[in-house]
Amino acid sequence: MLDIKFLRENLDRVKERLAARGGSIDWDRFAAIDRERREALVESERLKERKNRLSGEIGKLKKSGGDAAALMKEVETLTEAIRKAEAPLPEIEARFDEFMLSVPNVPHDTVPFGRGADDNPVVRQWGKPPEFDFTPKPHWDIGEELGILDFDRAAKIAGARFVIYHRQGALLERALAAFMLATHTLENGYAEVFPPFIVNTASLTGTGQLPKFADDLFKLEGTDFWLSPTAEVQVTNLYRDETLDAERLPLKHCAWSANFRSEAGSYGKDTRGIIRLHQFQKVELVKFVRPETSYDELESLTRDAESILQKLGLPYRVVTLCTGDLGFGAAKTYDIEVWLPGQNGYKEISSCSNFESFQARRAGIRYRTAGKSRSDYVHTLNGSGLAVGRTLVAVLENYQQKDGTVVVPEALRPYMGGLEKIA
Repeated sequence: MLDIKFLRENLDRVKERLAARGGSIDWDRFAAIDRERREALVESERLKERKNRLSGEIGKLKKSGGDAAALMKEVETLTEAIRKAEAPLPEIEARFDEFMLSVPNVPHDTVPFGRGADDNPVVRQWGKPPEFDFTPKPHWDIGEELGILDFDRAAKIAGARFVIYHRQGALLERALAAFMLATHTLENGYAEVFPPFIVNTASLTGTGQLPKFADDLFKLEGTDFWLSPTAEVQVTNLYRDETLDAERLPLKHCAWSANFRSEAGSYGKDTRGIIRLHQFQKVELVKFVRPETSYDELESLTRDAESILQKLGLPYRVVTLCTGDLGFGAAKTYDIEVWLPGQNGYKEISSCSNFESFQARRAGIRYRTAGKSRSDYVHTLNGSGLAVGRTLVAVLENYQQKDGTVVVPEALRPYMGGLEKIA
């Protein structure tokens, strides 16, 4: 959520930057609601101030033995006027909040202009795509031939866009998650948490999934519960409605979780394999930082996510999302895209974003410096470190052999009982 004071004082600039995202915002509606809200609040406060002043005069008159009847009558009239003035406020505030919750974050000045993914500039590239003396296969063929990925039985149990991992496939999935968590906690300085997979409406509103993206989520019927689409929701909301000591910042957490998405609007995209499932596992990185350090923290968070791919020897590139491809709540995002030889292209494996104070305002996460009475909003950042299923895809496709086996990257072998090859 944007700062209303900042929005009023920089409206033309905000309009310009949000227009670069594409889409449209009804700014006339904002002006009308904001004016109506301010007028109602000003009138209510004016009446309250008048009532308080008269109440003080009544007290003085009574002490001096004077007649306060007329003033008391006026106070009664003011009390009724205040009630009438405040009566429409809940409805006005609801409309105001609805509008503010629908406005996306303002792109940072360093975010390049563009209309979509094709306009995202490459920041850097690591590793060289492997060369094969045979035609590399996509992971769904590799997995089914090895008997480690089962889509048919998953469809029987749950439906399309689910998978069952068998034997070494299940071991590889678990090993990757353990390897990622160990790297981030022991080397990159993140504190691990293991959160619930179910979240409430307040949590999803705090991180920006609700109300705008309800169709992308799974709701548990008859409850206030939803299946979490990403551990970003749970970990960010650890500190909802709290004020943190500035000395504790930055706070860095990582979490493994299962994630659930309806994939609404993704018809025809990545329909084969495990790139786009209704349920997938991910290791999430979340930071709570001071505003003045948040863009340095974005760079380090992105490097932390990259470190997993480097240790696994998987080629990748980093792109900056342009204005037209930027997520709703992000002020700036780097996408890390891993090379998939079976599909002859790069595929996103992590999005690392700085939300500035956008999520913190929605979730009420503040910090206070010792000796100061005033608190301010933290900046929140998050990124996948990494999406486990997509990393498994990258391992299968990049380490496939001509004989149909898959070499296990050396970094993973301690997590797989020393297994060197999936056969």
